[in-house]
Amino acid sequence: MENGAHEKLEKATLAGGCFWCMEPPFEVLDGVDEVIAGYTSGDTENPSYEEVSSGKTGHYEAVQVTYDPEIISYEQLLDVYWRQIDPTDEGGQFADQGSQYKTAIFYHNQKQKELAEESKLRLEQSGKYNIPIATQILPYRNFYEAEDYHQDFYKTNPDRYETYKHYSGREAFLKENWPNEEIDNKENSYDDYQKPSDDELRASLTQLQYAVTQQNSTESPFNNEYWNNKENGIYVDIVSGEPLFSSTDKFDSGTGWPSFNKPLEPDNIVEREDMSYGMKRVEVRSKHADSHLGHVFDDGPEPTGKRYCINSTSLRFIPMGKLVEEGYREYKYLFE
Repeated sequence: MENGAHEKLEKATLAGGCFWCMEPPFEVLDGVDEVIAGYTSGDTENPSYEEVSSGKTGHYEAVQVTYDPEIISYEQLLDVYWRQIDPTDEGGQFADQGSQYKTAIFYHNQKQKELAEESKLRLEQSGKYNIPIATQILPYRNFYEAEDYHQDFYKTNPDRYETYKHYSGREAFLKENWPNEEIDNKENSYDDYQKPSDDELRASLTQLQYAVTQQNSTESPFNNEYWNNKENGIYVDIVSGEPLFSSTDKFDSGTGWPSFNKPLEPDNIVEREDMSYGMKRVEVRSKHADSHLGHVFDDGPEPTGKRYCINSTSLRFIPMGKLVEEGYREYKYLFE
């Protein structure tokens, strides 16, 4: 872009909860030059995601939109902004609660302040919400770019992004309150999942992983990766990555295999009658990858009375501290 064009660009800084969900709606707009995910208006210089997540830095997760006011106006950006958030939530946004997830419009000059106040007033007077608008209008202080893995997350990790937006509650809220607006992701990110070919599976999985997930084999008890794992986190399908179980539901069954009293996402679990080896059992498979996981029995602890006896080999463990980086941000609440 020519220097003259750069000189006429302006910035809008907007906090709407998880910044993963705030990039896509603005990046597709004509006149928007750049959208950066970052941290704004706190006291800590160059904060890390972990520091901001603590809620102690004063920073908000936000996006900074660089735009050409001759093509798209600040008012138009605000109209898009209101359609991405729950402006009545005083404590955060959807599954993410805390000061770092609150909504706010940070004005860069007096004109932006006036336009933001007018825009907020119009929304309040529209009667769309029957409780007060909690979104604040605040002076811009600073902005620090977030880590690389947060930038354009919807492009680099589309399945994780779509899953987060769906299960966080944001997608359902937007569909209910703005039914005529185009939603930028599918209702369930795994509905369009394409299972790899057999050759691809053989190349990407170990011999044991392939035997268990594709040929219904069983690994050895007490000699597998997760039977005694006590770390906090979630367990996902080794092939597709679809979320299956949580450490919060894991218990020691004494069998030598990872055991859970319920699935993390029941919709990702398929149960089938299994008459192999002269026994009547209920097999457990992942819905989208169709991986053999194990079996479920009715001898588990309360409150479910179930024991999902699962092969470690069919799973990949995502530690609590890696949930955001790996794209499973919506499950952070389990460990807070």
